[in-house]
Amino acid sequence: MAEPVPVTIGRRPAPVHTVAVYAFAGMAPFELGVVVEVFALARPELAGLLSAPWYDVRVCAEHPGHPLEAVGGFSLTPRHGLEELAAADTVVVVGVPDPYGDVPPAVTAALRTAHARGARVVSICSGAFALAAAGLLDGLPATTHWRYAAELRRRYPDVRVDPDVLYVDNGQVLTSAGSAAGIDLCLHLVRQDHGARVANTVARRFVVPPHRDGGQAQFVQAAVRPVEEPEDGVARSMRWALEQLARPLTVPLLARAAGMSDRSYLRHFTARNGVSPMRWVAIQRIAASLPLLESPEGSVEEIAAAVGFESAATFRHHFGRTMRTSPTAYRRTFGRAA
Repeated sequence: MAEPVPVTIGRRPAPVHTVAVYAFAGMAPFELGVVVEVFALARPELAGLLSAPWYDVRVCAEHPGHPLEAVGGFSLTPRHGLEELAAADTVVVVGVPDPYGDVPPAVTAALRTAHARGARVVSICSGAFALAAAGLLDGLPATTHWRYAAELRRRYPDVRVDPDVLYVDNGQVLTSAGSAAGIDLCLHLVRQDHGARVANTVARRFVVPPHRDGGQAQFVQAAVRPVEEPEDGVARSMRWALEQLARPLTVPLLARAAGMSDRSYLRHFTARNGVSPMRWVAIQRIAASLPLLESPEGSVEEIAAAVGFESAATFRHHFGRTMRTSPTAYRRTFGRAA
């Protein structure tokens, strides 16, 4: 007689959140690599920070087991088919075979099935065309890479295309601009699922800023300063501001830290960063508030003051604009017990 199988009585382990990403022949590997890097990489640095398991990533294609040629002269062989895509908790479309052609019907069908089940459906770059073809963007604001925005608007007039932002979060359906904006959106998803401390830790390993507001412009004139160029006045003022967030900050103060006139500073800052100086300051203050909200210590009013907002009402306004929720709701979702 066989020995009985021991059974542990207690809480069931939290289910693993599955992330399925669509792969296709001719794809550029960067966006796929972003999804894999964020959600599939082993993360020992998160030990003790997670209250739920990390993600289970599945790369899916129309014909699993068949090699797909990628840009750059190599191939990859997805193990999973579109039925796995339709069954996942989060579905990511990192592009389409041809932004100016038709999206494969099997892909749009899988997207509709996933959406009807309540899955979170996400696009990066030209992947917005697949979501639009499936009807998931009708009546919603959405974005894509700026070079495809006019075509997306022409082919899908029911979509409210915004070509000037990094990403758009509609709750169940999210879209982002090209390439690097996919990193921002993936970190935004991690922040939603696991909180700011975890997202910041992932960003640190990624060596990218932990948070860029989705409303930031896609294209800026000088996003990256040449390595050989010494630190300029704008960069110096930004570094100074990050050390002064709790105090009142104004454009004249920032311009003085940069050694520039107010008008020149406004022009150079916006050209470099894609947002105005005071909008950037508000975003940095919101980012600084997230770990405080995740802690049980301090009221919303106290946290608002600690990160430099003149009132709790102002804090709530900027928090809602940036995070699409309230400080109280964020704390309720991500706060840790005392």
